[in-house]
Amino acid sequence: MPTILSYLRSQTNLPESSIKNTLQLLEEDATIPFIARYRKERTGNLDEVQIGDIVKFKEQFEILEKRKATILKALKEQEVLTPELQKQIEDTTDVTVLEDLYLPYKKTRKTKADTARENGLEPLAKIIMAQNTRDVEDAAARFLSKDISSTDDALEGARHIIAEWINERTDLRNYLRNQLTRHAQITTKVVKSKKDDEKALKYKDYFEWEESLSRIPSHRFLALSRAAEEGIIRLKVALEDDRALEHLENRLLKSQGDCANQIKVAAADAYKRLLFPALSNEALSAAKEKADAEAISVFAKNLRQLLLGSPLGEKRILAIDPGFRTGCKVVCLDENGGLQHNETIYPHPPKNDTKGAMRKVSFLVDAHKIQAIAIGNGTASRETEQFIKRMQFNRDIEVFVVSEAGASIYSASKIARDEFPNYDVTVRGAVSIGRRLADPLAELVKIDAKSIGVGQYQHDVDQTKLKNELDRVVESCVNTVGVNINTASVPLLSYVSGIGPKLAENIVAYRDENGAFASRKEILNVPRLGAKAYEQAAGFLRIKNAENPLDDSAVHPERYDLVEKMAKSLKVSVEELVGNKTVLKELSLEDYVTDEVGELTLKDIVDELEKPGLDPREPAKAFTFNQNIRKIEDLEVGQLLPGIVNNVTNFGAFVDIGIKESGLIHISNLADGFVSDVNAHVSLQEQVVVKVLEVDIKRKRIQLKLHKLNA
Repeated sequence: MPTILSYLRSQTNLPESSIKNTLQLLEEDATIPFIARYRKERTGNLDEVQIGDIVKFKEQFEILEKRKATILKALKEQEVLTPELQKQIEDTTDVTVLEDLYLPYKKTRKTKADTARENGLEPLAKIIMAQNTRDVEDAAARFLSKDISSTDDALEGARHIIAEWINERTDLRNYLRNQLTRHAQITTKVVKSKKDDEKALKYKDYFEWEESLSRIPSHRFLALSRAAEEGIIRLKVALEDDRALEHLENRLLKSQGDCANQIKVAAADAYKRLLFPALSNEALSAAKEKADAEAISVFAKNLRQLLLGSPLGEKRILAIDPGFRTGCKVVCLDENGGLQHNETIYPHPPKNDTKGAMRKVSFLVDAHKIQAIAIGNGTASRETEQFIKRMQFNRDIEVFVVSEAGASIYSASKIARDEFPNYDVTVRGAVSIGRRLADPLAELVKIDAKSIGVGQYQHDVDQTKLKNELDRVVESCVNTVGVNINTASVPLLSYVSGIGPKLAENIVAYRDENGAFASRKEILNVPRLGAKAYEQAAGFLRIKNAENPLDDSAVHPERYDLVEKMAKSLKVSVEELVGNKTVLKELSLEDYVTDEVGELTLKDIVDELEKPGLDPREPAKAFTFNQNIRKIEDLEVGQLLPGIVNNVTNFGAFVDIGIKESGLIHISNLADGFVSDVNAHVSLQEQVVVKVLEVDIKRKRIQLKLHKLNA
């Protein structure tokens, strides 16, 4: 019988000691970020991905064991559980094998075979399967009764029983699974009544489609699935039926004659009515699961890149949510993202109050000592950017165009209403644009990740798996960067290791009542924040300008004594040690190794002491689109244009070139040679130069080639 350790070892190929210690830490309610950062010796230096795999496969094992218990209980109640069957069930580590073992005993609804058995035809079925009679008609005549009036009826009933036996044979099911895996085709036909629907045009390429099920890319499978779900196409799995049936017959037949003919008919019935429908659906489900996994992986990679996007930092920002008819909403934010002022300007048609708008913006820039301007990339973005760049300011001010994806969802959310109860959605949206420039991570955690729009077919995949994976990504990013506890919002704090939504609310309430936290120790005063939560969270929480400089670092409080010991041995204070690379080089790490602290942890501590609290993200860089390109009609084949990657998929990357429509760099146009991974060539929000290959104005499609990366 497999144990959780043996199961996890087979699934992850990780050392047993690493798995065992990780399981123990998880049982102690340690989080993945905490284990990966602060318990490296115990895990053998497993990273977050490896620890996440242990968590995932642990959950799978528990589900498998729960299903086994349910099946064993059902078999006992039916009084059909033999020692051999019990051992087979207990030893399996595969859900498909488990369900195949249970299939003969699974009672759902009354079948044709059940009716035949009730009519006493099972002995006839056994005679035919044994293939030891030359006259099946004569054999069938012995089973006539008031319910079975002819030999044809008797033989038909016997065949139903044989078909069920064939369906339940594991070896035959596995053969067909193998055939489906290797040779199945996925085919489509357009529904005639939907062929000319405007909604169906985007699926036009798939009206008549055929492709290997095993080789179909995840994005195409999900596209076909969505088209079928919307009733535009009919989707089915096809296989060489004759070949499959021939194999079934070869495995079943021992002779030629009447019995063989009956078995052939039963095999064809079993294949068409039972085996193929069930196993083709199973193959489709497996393909969907695979496509989901790939799509979720793409979304997770994109989300990580987006959340770890370049922050401008603690700057005073003027943010603009641009518009034409309703004007441009302008807000001024302080260094911590606090709203200082808001109003509306009308630099564009229909009002065209350009001079008045310039006077207002100039006044606000001077009055609030603005250091940067953020402009949303929605309607009127290019016009607003040009309006701002025509202005002359008394100081150098960088202008940034910021993605608005999901900003409208945030502005109408409860989080936004709680933050700004006295302002409408337009003000909240502009604030969000400005805060995204200052710190994308801190702002984007307030929005449901699915609404950010950086994936492929995210609404078509398993939503529970998607949410779990995206939550893990957000948690990882938040804890990788660290959080300033004195400025962080409730949503941001809730992703800190060991905190969660309720404690995050308690932290903010305590901060509002008592003022800024002066030290990490003070965090323990927060109601209901106990020793365990403090252990898990403290290393990821930062306190700027604290008396102890380690409070603004990733050094965990449990190692403060160790750092003090290091400082004492070097005859300096902790304050003098922090950031002093020359002195730190004099440390001999072997002198500080203990049973709990090894060289991995010591190296992390020294790295952090060299550059305490350093943000791992690259700083934000200003960017300018080609000012002559404002609409798709302005594009010409061969043009070189600056752009920003705004979505990455398995089949290529989409690039914002400053117009409404994003262009696609197909995977084949990312490099001159073969490309297997789009992420190896571009990343989300990366500034690139692209070459225009093709422009389809009617379909609003733009084909691009990656020319070079900006330096």
